Amino acid sequence: MKRILAGLLLAIATLAQAADQPRPEYPRPQFQRADWQNLNGTWTYAFDFSATGDQKGWAKSQGLDGKITVPFCPESKLSGVAYTDFIPCIWYQRTLTVPTEWQGRRVLLNFGAVDYETAVYIDGKLVQTHFGTGSSFSVDITPYAPAGQTVNLVLRVRDDLRSGRQPGGKQCERLNSYGCMYTRTTGIWQTVWMEPVAPTALKRVFAIPDIDQQQLLVRPEFFQEDNGGTLTVQLFDGSRQIASATVAATNSANIVLPVKKAKLWSPESPFLYDLVYTVRDSKGNTVDKVQSYAGMRKVHIQDGYFYLNNQPYFQRLVLDQGFYPDGIWTAPSDEALRRDIELSKAVGFNGARLHQKAFEERYYYWADRLGYITWGEQASWGLDVNNDLAARNFLSEWTELVLRDRNHPSLVTWTPFNETWGCREGIYQRFVRDVYDLTHAIDPTRPVNDASGDAHVRTDIWTVHDYERDSAQLVKNHTFVGGMPVYRNQPEKKFLAQYEGQPYMLDEFGGLPWIPQEERANSWGYGSNIDTLDDFYAILEREVDAIIACPHIVGYCYTQITDVEQEKNGVYRYDRSPKFDTERLRRIFTKIPSVLPNPPALK
Repeated sequence: MKRILAGLLLAIATLAQAADQPRPEYPRPQFQRADWQNLNGTWTYAFDFSATGDQKGWAKSQGLDGKITVPFCPESKLSGVAYTDFIPCIWYQRTLTVPTEWQGRRVLLNFGAVDYETAVYIDGKLVQTHFGTGSSFSVDITPYAPAGQTVNLVLRVRDDLRSGRQPGGKQCERLNSYGCMYTRTTGIWQTVWMEPVAPTALKRVFAIPDIDQQQLLVRPEFFQEDNGGTLTVQLFDGSRQIASATVAATNSANIVLPVKKAKLWSPESPFLYDLVYTVRDSKGNTVDKVQSYAGMRKVHIQDGYFYLNNQPYFQRLVLDQGFYPDGIWTAPSDEALRRDIELSKAVGFNGARLHQKAFEERYYYWADRLGYITWGEQASWGLDVNNDLAARNFLSEWTELVLRDRNHPSLVTWTPFNETWGCREGIYQRFVRDVYDLTHAIDPTRPVNDASGDAHVRTDIWTVHDYERDSAQLVKNHTFVGGMPVYRNQPEKKFLAQYEGQPYMLDEFGGLPWIPQEERANSWGYGSNIDTLDDFYAILEREVDAIIACPHIVGYCYTQITDVEQEKNGVYRYDRSPKFDTERLRRIFTKIPSVLPNPPALK
């Protein structure tokens, strides 16, 4: 009874807090604990343009001059700051009070994402430093923040976007946005929160669906192993438990849960099984309980096709850059994340290439729930791919992202790089090979598209970009002719890989601008402006028909789902309002069915 009452009180307190707190929802829905505290809201901050904050003693500050709303970056309107010039360094401050009931457990301070170099101080003491543009990280503050006490938290965040040593994505390297480069993101831009965990709690799991053997494999990793303790894994179909297993609480454990006649996950039927992980000590006491879910699905490549659940599957993707007018990289609400997916599905796309940004876990959660395939991509633009230090910085962050997101059934392809046009022979080849091998070592269950847009070194999928508007030329570009090389974006670079029969995908095309006359002087899109709606629909349909006429194209990605700032080639406007007839677009984009039951043999 006491535990039930405590749970009800926690739920009431959480609801009361959420009423006026930005982004109050649990940030990690695939690995969820009941006990946690959201730290979004008002923090104090100060810009440090001269890099003298350390000398001024800001690490011990009890309150900086300005106020900012976390988790929104200072460039955004929702932060309350809206400062859009370069910010080489920013400091944050707030107090933390660790609940007394967390006594005896480790306290983790979690950051969804902070761009870029983050130093975390508690009461003036440096606790941890992290490097990353969009990866999540945790800081164990137990020795510095005793239960029942209030401590002072300070962050120093450095961001050197133009250095070439860190990923930046579509953050503009000039003062003002232009072309396909947009407003920057500095500092905290995803939820900050803390949670208590037992010393022997689960750190993470790798849940691998195996539809061929009708089973779900679970590989656990603990903060600290307890050979006398146990881990119980329960799998549910709704309220009905369909499998359960108990093993020793060790990192060598492998759990096999039989799933007979599995309900397979797909965009057409996104069924999810619920999972509960329970860790008990040697006396049988529960020390950790985690709620999760899994989708039973399989992706693989074979004979030039991409397969979903052992059927050739045509990916009708759209480019999604994840920008918002008021939040920049941060969605204003959880509902906004869901709405973006619903808008995309409404016009006929079955998934998205998540472009030049590490999307937050809540986005993948909605993709899992709604049935929407995704390609996970790093914000690789701005990175000097020929530089050793840049490569080192990329590898550590990419590792964190793959580990974080590999359990999401919606995520079907890893794409670490995009349009590495400046690549040169030498370091670049070794860099991409290392990223490819590392990705497969962490997650052997998904294909890797090493460099979207044909700077391929070692790849499972062959991707090219082509914004050709003439449909006859588009067909010519992508029709395979025996003995002739396939279409290349960089044919002059002989050191790059040659095509070896991988699935061939046009993972950027279209980009058709639809720009009101009065906005054309300050807007941008691919190719010349289109003057009438009838012309727009006709051009779009001819491009889709050209893809249909090229049997070797087994997937496409249309640019793009929404306008972004001055780039006006979205299916929707930047504020997500419609630009076109939704049903007419749907009829065009779905001319190619998703499931290909009897595909032709590709040669």
